[in-house]
Amino acid sequence: MRKSPHGLYDAILIKENHILAAGSISNAITSARQQSQLSVEIEVENLAELEQALSAKPDRIMLDNFSLDDMRTAVALRNATAAEISLEASGNVELTTIKNIALTGVDYISVGALTKNIQAIDLSMRIQLIQE
Repeated sequence: MRKSPHGLYDAILIKENHILAAGSISNAITSARQQSQLSVEIEVENLAELEQALSAKPDRIMLDNFSLDDMRTAVALRNATAAEISLEASGNVELTTIKNIALTGVDYISVGALTKNIQAIDLSMRIQLIQE
């Protein structure tokens, strides 16, 4: 397995539009491997896509909006067929649900709520000139 990515520049992330352009999950992963030595991660939206991805052997598979039951099933499938592939839970992850997601056995959890659900606050800075 390749070095674990630390930033967006460290890996290739294949999403649904890339899969559509490549024609299949397998084609998208093969194409990424031919063009780069970076780690390859692919996003899947259901168990059928997960099975296709497991066969194509990316470094990591992102489980997008999977239920807890489907995450457990995904972990079992991965463990039985391709234990070297990492699984990442993503989508609708809240700080209150992380523990239950972790208990499914996934390797990584992405929490988009940390950045996408922020609320702006209104700040102002006033400078007061002091005259002597």
